[in-house]
Amino acid sequence: MSDDKSFYSTFFYIMGALAVGCVILIVLASNITSEVAEYKPEEVVVANIKPVGSVYVAGESEPEMAPTEQVAAAAAAPAASAEPRSGEVVYNTKCMSCHSTGVANAPKLGDAAAWAPRIAAGMDAMMANATNGLNAMPPKGLCMDCSNDELMAAIEHMVSNSQ
Repeated sequence: MSDDKSFYSTFFYIMGALAVGCVILIVLASNITSEVAEYKPEEVVVANIKPVGSVYVAGESEPEMAPTEQVAAAAAAPAASAEPRSGEVVYNTKCMSCHSTGVANAPKLGDAAAWAPRIAAGMDAMMANATNGLNAMPPKGLCMDCSNDELMAAIEHMVSNSQ
C-alpha cells in the first residue's frame, strides 16, 4: 500500500509542476502577443489585390504616386550621365559575367584563338552580333541601357585585350 501512496504523491507532484509550467507559458505567450498589431484580414486582402500599375494616357494628368512608389521609381531610374561609359566599364558591369568565364561558349577575354575568327569578320559584324544577339547571347547582352557607342566601346575593349 505504501507503494501506491508513493506513486500517487509522485504523480501529483509531476502533474502540479506541469500545470504551473503551462500557466507560465500562457502568461508569457499573452505578454508577447499583446504587442502584435491586430490582424485585419480585409486590409490584407485589399493590399494583396491592388493593381500593380495604372494606365496613363498621354494628355491626361499623370496619376499620383504614393511616397513608396516615388522612392522605388527614383531608385529604378538609371542616373543620367553626361558622357557615355567606357568600354572597360561596360565590360566590367555587363559583359564580364559571360566573357570572363566562357558561359555558353562565349569567347573569353584574352583568348586570342576564340576571338580570331570574330576579329577577322570585322567590327561591323561583331557590332551586329552584339546588337541582335548570337547563339545564347541575348540582344545587347542584356545591356538594354547601353548606347551603340557604349556597345562598340565594350567590343573594342574585348578585342584589344584578346589579340
